[in-house]
Amino acid sequence: RLCRRLRQAIPAKNVNHIARRQHGENSIRTASSAKGQHFRRVFSMRRSEQQNVKQHIRIEENPHRSYFSLKYSHLRSSYDFSAASECPPTFGVSPDMVQGIIAGGDKALRYAIEGAEDSIELAIKDFKLCKITSNDTVVAISASGNANYVLEILKLAQKNSAKTIALTCNKQAKMKEYADLTVCIETGAEVISGSTRMKAGTAQKMVLNMLSTGAMVKIGKTYKNFMVDVKPTNIKLKDRAVRIVSEITKINQNITEHILKSNNYNVKEAILQLKYSVSNEKAKELLYKHNGILRKVFEELK
Repeated sequence: RLCRRLRQAIPAKNVNHIARRQHGENSIRTASSAKGQHFRRVFSMRRSEQQNVKQHIRIEENPHRSYFSLKYSHLRSSYDFSAASECPPTFGVSPDMVQGIIAGGDKALRYAIEGAEDSIELAIKDFKLCKITSNDTVVAISASGNANYVLEILKLAQKNSAKTIALTCNKQAKMKEYADLTVCIETGAEVISGSTRMKAGTAQKMVLNMLSTGAMVKIGKTYKNFMVDVKPTNIKLKDRAVRIVSEITKINQNITEHILKSNNYNVKEAILQLKYSVSNEKAKELLYKHNGILRKVFEELK
């Protein structure tokens, strides 16, 4: 249901409209037991909380680029990491813009690193490596919200004047004391008691998707529900780029593919060339003028 709502929301003109539509029903439901009994509410975000989330995601714009920085700490699984790792190919941003940091390092994605989540020293080390500044937003993720690693990360982030968000599943989490904003998803007891990789981890991944996707929409990395800044690094993505350009311009895919091949698969430039018959140089100039936001370019050319 979340994915359906998100797809419906993307074409909205602005993030405020997206927030209203995305949370219109005010909840996301999931099965309450392995037997699939009655559904229970596991996540609820009031409109006031939505506004808080948007305020705590830092987006810095200048004539050259838009910048969003989101640091994740204490990620529960490789699925959580995809919220960071998929941003470069999907939205065409630098790998440094959205980073995923896990207690215990990348090795912890494959092997359990016991004690890492309790290490203050490790948190200090990771924080220094990330070079977090006042332009960043730090999202600390912990089901219990009490691990020393994430607590120290939040303390250090506040000292560096970064915005801080605590993502937890525990109303009594200590993280709340050190975060500008707390998102608490009450998922209840796990089917296998204490195995927070299940309901808690899944619910947290949904929130990470909303944070990263909402931010990318706001800085113009999409047009309607199209990923117009996609980086076609493989055959599948090249085919997707062709289909995106064809659908937006209403032009045959053979022609759109030819244009994309000639401009190194820059989707936005290809759209402008085909839709408004402008040169590649003029398309670059227009996109630069409007910080890469395709909708604003369309408004000027109407």
